[in-house]
Amino acid sequence: MKIVLQKFIAESGYCSRRQAEELIRLGKVLVNGELAELGMKADEKDEVKVRGKRIAINKEKIYIILNKPKDYTCTNRKFEGEKNVFDLIYAPERLFIVGRLDKDSRGLILLTNDGDLTQKLTHPKFEHEKEYEVEIFEFSNSRIFKPDGIVKELKKGIDIGDGDGVVRAKNARYLGDNKFKVILTEGRKRQIKRMFRALGCEVKDLVRVRIGKTELGDLPEGKYKFIQEIKI
Repeated sequence: MKIVLQKFIAESGYCSRRQAEELIRLGKVLVNGELAELGMKADEKDEVKVRGKRIAINKEKIYIILNKPKDYTCTNRKFEGEKNVFDLIYAPERLFIVGRLDKDSRGLILLTNDGDLTQKLTHPKFEHEKEYEVEIFEFSNSRIFKPDGIVKELKKGIDIGDGDGVVRAKNARYLGDNKFKVILTEGRKRQIKRMFRALGCEVKDLVRVRIGKTELGDLPEGKYKFIQEIKI
């Protein structure tokens, strides 16, 4: 059965749907030798080429959960002298990273060749939860000294600047010992750290423990495992 071309490209594992749409607009995609257009459909019988390379839909879906340590970058591009999450795994083909983390953050990331699922997990409109455990330094520099006041502000909404405006946590709770649980359904760059910084707090440690219904569990840091499906 023919499917929308950008979904076909995503299902091949070449890139995400949004990136596929952009490639089509830029004239980088051919279907049966002709320049592709948005709205076109394709199936396995068609010859689909992206930047001159023929692609095909992956038959077998790969799903991996990884407990990312600090000092590893989350990118498909590798730079000399920089540690990358793909150095920690062995996989036979290109994978998407779902739920990127900053170099100095750690915890759960997902790796898959399922482009359709990647779209559902990363697009803001689906509002999938991401759960974090956050430890901050002492409250001495904070303009809000009580933990319950910080929790209230996180849920109420905080202007983090740089054009991102007001963002808020779906839920937050103080765990004691300068530690908080924070749940987001959006993902601005370094959002949690910027939220706490706006309140005068600096994050000491940040660990993601859940994406959607998929949990990190007791997977050791730096280790990964294949799973049957990613629960969302």
